[in-house]
Amino acid sequence: MSSPYSGPTDKINLFKPDLIPVEGKEGWYRDPETNAIVNCNDTEYDNYMAAFNRRQSKDNKLESLQDEVSSLKSDLGEIKDLLKSLTKGE
Repeated sequence: MSSPYSGPTDKINLFKPDLIPVEGKEGWYRDPETNAIVNCNDTEYDNYMAAFNRRQSKDNKLESLQDEVSSLKSDLGEIKDLLKSLTKGE
C-alpha cells in the first residue's frame, strides 16, 4: 500500500543515516534518539512551503488592502470636515 502523497518525482533526503523507516508511510522515518517521526520527503516539504508562501502572500495582500481602506476612510472624513467648514463659513 503506497502513500497518496508519494510518486515518481518524490525525493527522499535522509539527514541522519540511522533513521528507521516507518512501515506504510513512504518518506517517514523514526529518529531512534528522540523517538520522533520525521518526514524526509523533500517533494512534500517543497509543496507545503509553496502553499504556506501563497497563504502568507494572500494574508499580506489582505492586510495591505485593509490599511488602504482605513487610510481612505480617514481621508474621506477629513474632506467631509473641510467641506462642512467651508459651507459654514459662507
